[in-house]
Amino acid sequence: MVAFDVDGTLFSSESIIFKTYVQAIEEFASKTGKITSLPSHDQIMNEIGKPVRTIFANLLPNLPESERDIISGRVLDLLCDAIRSGGGDFYAGVGSTIHYLKEKGYTITCASNGRKAYIETVLDTAGVLQYFEPIVVINQDTIHTKGEILAEYVRKYNLEPNSIAMIGDRHSDWEAARQTGCPFGFCTYGHGLPGEIPDFEWKFDDLPTLKEFF
Repeated sequence: MVAFDVDGTLFSSESIIFKTYVQAIEEFASKTGKITSLPSHDQIMNEIGKPVRTIFANLLPNLPESERDIISGRVLDLLCDAIRSGGGDFYAGVGSTIHYLKEKGYTITCASNGRKAYIETVLDTAGVLQYFEPIVVINQDTIHTKGEILAEYVRKYNLEPNSIAMIGDRHSDWEAARQTGCPFGFCTYGHGLPGEIPDFEWKFDDLPTLKEFF
């Protein structure tokens, strides 16, 4: 099995994410009058890749969770609409690499902090959703982290952890792999910071390089 992170690995929402967050927060502020200052561009971008509720707790700590959930739901709608309209950027080789892995007989899925609608919109827009197994996502109930997502794939497919390759760009991807006992493929082209990834089994400077190892 190959489990992909999404943002920074298959797709970058960097060009659309700030606008969608600001729009959703401004809409809420105009309706309620509860928000007097917007998070900065750097504050928002530094949160990307974390679980959604963590992001909004950090950006809007003075709001109750129920109201943060309203804003995050609006962000999700705006993001999906933007992606369907051509917003964001797919990394080169997404379609050909996924198709190659499928032809080689790999089971393909995702391990992402993103919500299901976001992940499926990205994959559908890329034309590769049909190659992916049903995606396990954080549900705030039984699954709270990427490591727990990988553990669920281990359980669900009756696999040894070392037979699931975790492919990603950030420390949370590395951490999930190490917690679960999965080998890790590091995507150097994503959103990671220098020195963020302590070690890896494979290193990819672009997606098509996966074909050299798998």
